[in-house]
Amino acid sequence: MQLAELMSLRPVPSAGLLVTVTGRCPLHCAHCSTTSTMASPEPDSARLLRFVGSFEATDRPEVLMLTGGEPLLRSDLTAELAGRARAAGTRVALLTGAWFAARGAGNRPGSGPGEPDHAVIPPAVLRAIGALDHFSVSVDAFHEREVPRARAFSVVRQVLDLGIACSFHVVGDGPRDPYLADVTTDIRRTFGDRVPMLVNSLRPVGRAASWAAAKAVPAPDPGRVRPCSMAAWPVVAADGTILACCNQHTVDRRPAPAHLTVGHLDGSDWASVSRRVRSAPALRMIRTVGPGHLTARYGTAAGAGPRPGYCDGCRALGEHPEVLAAADRLAGGPAGALLDLHVAQRQREAGPVSFVRRHGTAGYEDLVALPGAPR
Repeated sequence: MQLAELMSLRPVPSAGLLVTVTGRCPLHCAHCSTTSTMASPEPDSARLLRFVGSFEATDRPEVLMLTGGEPLLRSDLTAELAGRARAAGTRVALLTGAWFAARGAGNRPGSGPGEPDHAVIPPAVLRAIGALDHFSVSVDAFHEREVPRARAFSVVRQVLDLGIACSFHVVGDGPRDPYLADVTTDIRRTFGDRVPMLVNSLRPVGRAASWAAAKAVPAPDPGRVRPCSMAAWPVVAADGTILACCNQHTVDRRPAPAHLTVGHLDGSDWASVSRRVRSAPALRMIRTVGPGHLTARYGTAAGAGPRPGYCDGCRALGEHPEVLAAADRLAGGPAGALLDLHVAQRQREAGPVSFVRRHGTAGYEDLVALPGAPR
């Protein structure tokens, strides 16, 4: 499964499921949005396996995206989750920081034949990788302080040799960051057209919140429709809560907004979560017009105007019952379902490059698709 196909499915409700396999990570990247440490929580493995085991051939996500923290810390669980998902017809992707290739992690210069920075992939990790349909590695200035670029490249070469599609997830400080120009050029020089890239900009969240400058936020335009594609795939958080939002503040903070909560590993299965994501009127309206437009149009309570931040305004919808009641009226029936389907289809038809243009770093969106692939 190539990165472009994965991105083209991102706006489609319940087409994918994001799972936090663990909140733990042995790396200490200064920009980490999840503030992961080796003491971070992780979901109960039996509950995760039960939930993924509830996928059926006729009712399943197209994609299971395993993330963290560092999902390959639980390599046996990763392999088992992938096996259960693929048995139902779901394809499996994973994002890793390649911690096992870090300095002092059993990899030494000259450890590979004729290659000064050959990365040794532990057998258990290699077995987990072999169960995947797509393998993505984070490479950025922060990861490179612990996992040298050459070793991350070595890992990707080995995974490509297994016949598994790969990509790089790259983060930089905006479109003019010279690091982005350097690393993307190096990836293309090293791998040719074999490995696409998803390029994002650093955001002041997680560990970066204390030092990264907040980007200027345009003044809200109450009349503007700004659909949110990120309310399409449910996310399993480290505590087992299942949310219809991948914003890290929503995923981590408790209590989670009720209108963005779609289940819990205790008591939910895929069918119930998927149904809630696709049918909840508030989520339909967030996906089709966006939270700011919804609040500006239907909010009547004091302070119901648009919040300065798009995601802040979405989280605050629960403070305005009149807005949620309007969503129920507008999107609770067949017309709301049809509009939701239409908007998702339009975004999917626009292609992965268009999707990344809206959510990624300007000037690098074309790298998400391999040459000759649908764009």
